[in-house]
Amino acid sequence: MYLSNALVDMVFALSKAHHFDGETFQGGRALITKGVSEVKACVKRGSFLLARLAMGRVCHTLQDFYSHSNWVEMGNIQPYSTLIRPDLQLVNLAGPSTPTCRNCMGGNCTDNILPEVLQQGLLTSGYFNLFSSNKPAGKCSHGGLFDRTSGRDPVGGINKDDVGSSHGHLHHTAADVAVSATMELLEDIRGAAGDKDFLRLIGITQSSVLCFVIDTTGSMSDDIAEAKRVSFSIIDSKRGTQQEPSSYILVPFNDPGFGPLITTTNADIFKQRINALTASGGGDIPELCLSGLQLALTAAPPSSEIFVFTDAPAKDTALKSTVTALIESTKSVVTFMLTDNLRSSRRRRRRSVGGASAVWPSQGGASNRMAQQDAQLYRDLAQASGGQAIEVTKEDLHRATSVIEDASTAAQVTVLQEVRSPGKAENFSFTIDVSMRNLNAYITGGSLSFTLTSPSGVSQSNSEASGPLGTIQTIGNLRRVSLTSHNNTGLWEISLNSLESYSLKVIGQSSVNFAYHFVEAFGGAHGDFGLKEGRPLTGGNITLLVSVTGGDSVNVTAVALVEASGSGSEVNGTLQSLGGTGGGDFLVSVARVPQGEFVVRLRGESNSATTKSSPSLFQRQASTQIKTSSISVTAQADSTLEPGSTISVPFTVAMANGTGGTFSVRATNDRGFTSSFPASVSIVTGGGASNGTVTLTAPASTPSGTDVTLTIEAESAGAADLNYAILRLSVVSKVTDFTPPQCGVVSVSSNCSADCSASYWQLSANLTDGANGTGIDRVTLRQGNGTLNTSTEVGTGGENVTRVVYSTTCCSKKVELVVVDRAGNVGVCLESVNDSVGVVVSSTAQASVTNTTAVPVVSTTSSGGPPLTLPLCLRICVMLSLLLWNRVEL
Repeated sequence: MYLSNALVDMVFALSKAHHFDGETFQGGRALITKGVSEVKACVKRGSFLLARLAMGRVCHTLQDFYSHSNWVEMGNIQPYSTLIRPDLQLVNLAGPSTPTCRNCMGGNCTDNILPEVLQQGLLTSGYFNLFSSNKPAGKCSHGGLFDRTSGRDPVGGINKDDVGSSHGHLHHTAADVAVSATMELLEDIRGAAGDKDFLRLIGITQSSVLCFVIDTTGSMSDDIAEAKRVSFSIIDSKRGTQQEPSSYILVPFNDPGFGPLITTTNADIFKQRINALTASGGGDIPELCLSGLQLALTAAPPSSEIFVFTDAPAKDTALKSTVTALIESTKSVVTFMLTDNLRSSRRRRRRSVGGASAVWPSQGGASNRMAQQDAQLYRDLAQASGGQAIEVTKEDLHRATSVIEDASTAAQVTVLQEVRSPGKAENFSFTIDVSMRNLNAYITGGSLSFTLTSPSGVSQSNSEASGPLGTIQTIGNLRRVSLTSHNNTGLWEISLNSLESYSLKVIGQSSVNFAYHFVEAFGGAHGDFGLKEGRPLTGGNITLLVSVTGGDSVNVTAVALVEASGSGSEVNGTLQSLGGTGGGDFLVSVARVPQGEFVVRLRGESNSATTKSSPSLFQRQASTQIKTSSISVTAQADSTLEPGSTISVPFTVAMANGTGGTFSVRATNDRGFTSSFPASVSIVTGGGASNGTVTLTAPASTPSGTDVTLTIEAESAGAADLNYAILRLSVVSKVTDFTPPQCGVVSVSSNCSADCSASYWQLSANLTDGANGTGIDRVTLRQGNGTLNTSTEVGTGGENVTRVVYSTTCCSKKVELVVVDRAGNVGVCLESVNDSVGVVVSSTAQASVTNTTAVPVVSTTSSGGPPLTLPLCLRICVMLSLLLWNRVEL
């Protein structure tokens, strides 16, 4: 979220509206309104990643208002709620020819705003320009080293970006009001989203998702049955616990189709949808596996575990580079369950055709193993993601799915992951710290042997199914080693010997973990950094933003880029602490990116919270294998488009080493929207770049809030090199209804007595959204423990009316109803009852429904109202969105 916040300073550095510069108050509010509509639409569709990105951009613009305008100079210590209430009018704006500032005296700008401007309460903001000193006569400037207008009369500025700014003496005051304004905005979004989805939006729910991509062709009956069994087992065992999956994703694929994508937070709906899967169709063996996987990668949250069930090669192999790009971008882990039994299963599978039985033909192969080149594609994708390619018989699949149950546990971390292709004899070491529990090692490969040695010198070989260090299960090409729970701490070693390709992965559960993003610094007044998409440039430098969890006892000592080839080469980065809670945030500068492919590995020390022993060494490794490239691909576009509209996305391809050539271009999107793009671009040797444009059209029937991921790839001749740019866009219908719903009290009855548990009160109210509104979408009970019933009827004016009846004992004296219309506008009905006098209305009466006494809905953007029931969650979200604000700017 905060990376998208910071990116506004780079992508929209010259946009007045994005920063409320140059008195562009209408334009700034329009951006906030559009962004909030995007957030609410995306949350409603379950597109939480896009909603977070949009919320980061909105928060930047909203927060800049308090730094760049004279709101706090006028003595205001509360937010300007009209900025997030487009149904209200912006007032007291300084006119375009009204002088607002005078020259700063001797570099002191504390009183450079004209007194009459402050006395009249006129709202103004500073002008800013990197290249020109032009500004309207008498107007304030933003100020600072990069603002050319601040050197022209009236000289100086009024920004409060930091304590050293022109009005830096008001920096902390403006920051406090900005925090309150952000809380106010988040409360409005919380009301529209509901508490559960709001928690998912801000990332408070940390449980994993359950994501299956399943081949539903004729030979897959056994696999589908096992997918049902393991998913039902996970759901039933974790329901109601903190480890219950936060969402469920299902993508079936077949031939000639794939999908539909099914995403839900309701476990019972997921059960129904997966239970409805049947095996049928196919016939020509290759299936659309990668199309289904592409859909899952763009739908699942970043760093998800995705499981693919198939027994056939992929028909859509052209998508391999696109899927690899999405794996690198999302850092999701993909594990393939390959029940490869082509001859014995597919040859004899039968289906009913017109009442008779038809036998699917085999493809002429004598072997009942999947062709090596076909299986290798799955192995390559699994290796890139840090997953497994598990090859088992259908009879043994139920034993292999224990890997899925392992992955569904909370707080899973990777300690070590290695791949050797071709195989060779090698010793691997890894460190287990005191926070680790439930340790497992996965080894996949053909003919291999291994010996595991503990820190105390005890050994166990692969021939011992049950030994002093744990139990070993052999299922197809998978060896699953479950380590014992005692004497784990210290340096372990595993000796592996095989001439065939193999992989090793050591995982467990721990609160100590890390996440990272590649970022790039960009110049400007604040020295921000933004997310860097695509592969790092070969031989270049790179900066990582690393966030570590685990508490104050965690001390990070090294972050390194480790070559994945097994050469042993690794490049350590220089750590710069950025503070933060948990384990801390770090900027890691790496002078040289390793050649080829690499992974990110973190090392440090952890102190036990329960013992006084010396610090325990720990290591963690990111699962994703990152490739480098000499090609760069960059693209920028508006983040939204309307249903039925076309967006143009310009992109640039360049070579880092100055060589030229012709590069193939591919542009794909996960929604199947119509697109166009050039087949290739050419770069002249000696430097330079080449530009192109992708057009993307959203069908008119696209639901508002739909997310679409556009991947633009550029590949050199002979497929020797490739890089990509990934853009995440949202389709959002234009919103014209900005008026919150209204609440009208019809009747209140009570018989409250001294014994509150034996007496009751009841509220009846009408909820309306106005003649031109979109209609009431949802009514929820935020405060009160009574019974809420709703019904719909037509009012005397022909408008739709939602009748609400709330009943409770007199022990529960207050009720708070959250009312949301279909456009996402939010209102709150507040009522309370006294022991003896009945209902007490907390707001001024106003007629809104015929023949009733009405009270307007109290807007969630009001500065008053009841205390929040999720203050911690809201404060955490504000901390996230204001991380850069507090660090490098207001």
